[in-house]
Amino acid sequence: MKGLLRHPAVQAALGVLLGGYLRLILATIRWRHENLACVEPVLAGGSGAIALFWHGRIPACLATAPQWWRKPTRALISPSADGEFIARALALSGFPAIRVSSAKKGDAAKARQAVAALREAVTWVAEGGALIITPDGPRGPHEVIAAGAAQIARRSGQPVFLMGIAAHPSLRLDTWDRAMFPAPFGRGAVVWDGPLHVPAGAGEDEVRALLHDWSSRLADATRRAEALVGARP
Repeated sequence: MKGLLRHPAVQAALGVLLGGYLRLILATIRWRHENLACVEPVLAGGSGAIALFWHGRIPACLATAPQWWRKPTRALISPSADGEFIARALALSGFPAIRVSSAKKGDAAKARQAVAALREAVTWVAEGGALIITPDGPRGPHEVIAAGAAQIARRSGQPVFLMGIAAHPSLRLDTWDRAMFPAPFGRGAVVWDGPLHVPAGAGEDEVRALLHDWSSRLADATRRAEALVGARP
């Protein structure tokens, strides 16, 4: 089954299907935004930005597309089989991918690829692009922000924004990320938080504390979005 899913034709078909679904959800749901003003200076200006939302909200992620379409924007996506069709779907929606994942210990080739991709992401953001990341993906733990987003923020010197996304009615899957698939013609909300920064000289302990705070804030923004639309947490 895994071999079938990794076949290029299957990946292409899944990408088209997911891309079509994402655009349908954007077009048919009544989306509201809370605290959108916090990101407006970045959207209207030339500085870069890093935007975070939970992996389980990928099916609703184009709720933020009208904002990020205003800037050159890419998505940081795993090179896994699942990541491939997600990358294809987002590319069809105007968000080309930077493919990066953490390398296993002892895998020098993948470590070099990960370093090169991280460098590409830092350069992209530092030069004024926006980068969208699901910081608890691709494997979790659920709603815990991994260190990569903070590394890119520290090295690029650009701000981080959090996006809590929810929609109702929706189908919730029994997966590690508790994926939310909104139904068309429902209600949706995006709660924004930021800008957040990582000091250039931040040490490991400071970064760890920031990641804990960011995880709590993104979880709070997501719960707030769920409350706005009457979705279960």
